[in-house]
Amino acid sequence: MPTIERGSSSEDFLKSLGFPTLAVHDTFTHFDFTTPGRRVLLIGPMGSGKTEFAARVWRDAAVAQTKSEAVKQLTSTGEVDRRNIFFIRSEIDGERFTDYPEDALAYRNGYIRCGENIARIRDSFGLERVIADNPEVGTYIIDEASFFDERLAYVVRNASLEKGCMFIFPTLVLNFRREFFNNTARLMLDIATDVIPLTAYCEHPDCMDAAFYTYRYYSVEGQECPALFFDPLIVVGGDQIKQSAAEPNYAARCDRHHYLPGKEYTFFTLKPLGEAASRGDAAALVREVEALHGDLKRSQLYQNLLSRYGDDEKGEMYMASLLPGLIAEKALCYLFCEQNLISEALLTKLVFDLELDIPYMEKTLAANRRPVTFDQPFLL
Repeated sequence: MPTIERGSSSEDFLKSLGFPTLAVHDTFTHFDFTTPGRRVLLIGPMGSGKTEFAARVWRDAAVAQTKSEAVKQLTSTGEVDRRNIFFIRSEIDGERFTDYPEDALAYRNGYIRCGENIARIRDSFGLERVIADNPEVGTYIIDEASFFDERLAYVVRNASLEKGCMFIFPTLVLNFRREFFNNTARLMLDIATDVIPLTAYCEHPDCMDAAFYTYRYYSVEGQECPALFFDPLIVVGGDQIKQSAAEPNYAARCDRHHYLPGKEYTFFTLKPLGEAASRGDAAALVREVEALHGDLKRSQLYQNLLSRYGDDEKGEMYMASLLPGLIAEKALCYLFCEQNLISEALLTKLVFDLELDIPYMEKTLAANRRPVTFDQPFLL
């Protein structure tokens, strides 16, 4: 089982200086490069400082590299030295931090330049190539590891056991639905040796509670519009606040202020319609997608939200989830990418028959690892 990193000696130290009895919190210690094979998860919502923590590890390594040969013996296993750090980011994450240098380990409000010790990779095979090409590197910081294929977890585990490398993962474990991000996230927890949880203030303007969840919302004419449960799992973009019906924003939120409309509809209506389509009966799904695209109030989604939240004090917030649009596109992406319930042929036919937003669909499907190029409709 992974351990939760905590300080241990602060209270005794302060007592020795004559401090009175008071609440003593854990120290913010310098990073340990002496223990081989660690696999450290930095978990928390968007904005909790995961990548900034990783940048602090990089700065600690720079200090540790100034130490003597005796220290090198402590931080090395064979030819790898854990004070040598390499930063890795996903290729699909290229739209974030576009204002920073190409070699930047960038976080909100700052960055550290990594020089040649930085790479963007597409998958776990790319990680294997980076490890093979850098035999003296002993610590790898892999940003947003959940974006990668699940094989990554075993590549990491093998390299840590065989070479003594350390891996640090500033990553989301939960997605905006408050579920495990994906199978990769589950496997990262399975192989982790250490977990460092980070929180943030809830970003709701009326709240100061600790936030554990990442909340996704759209901003339409200044109004906050929560993402529907079946919104695409991966939507990559910059960190700037966007006034857009197509590009979401993210915030750290507590339980009370994390709104997630459409979950009941997804499992009571949308998924069963997809299952029927997978058995060859797509008529009901086609009718619902047509309504989602062209006559929203006629859709089962609208009726579900109205009956569930219409009289709720937060009903206006939940109903605002319908304002951003592209709902038919999102529903089809969910059924095709995540549930694998509709065929590419049916997907393509609906896209052309209903004149759905092809650039949005292609970008979203590619980001969620089910790329489709809509050149011409299939004939069913």
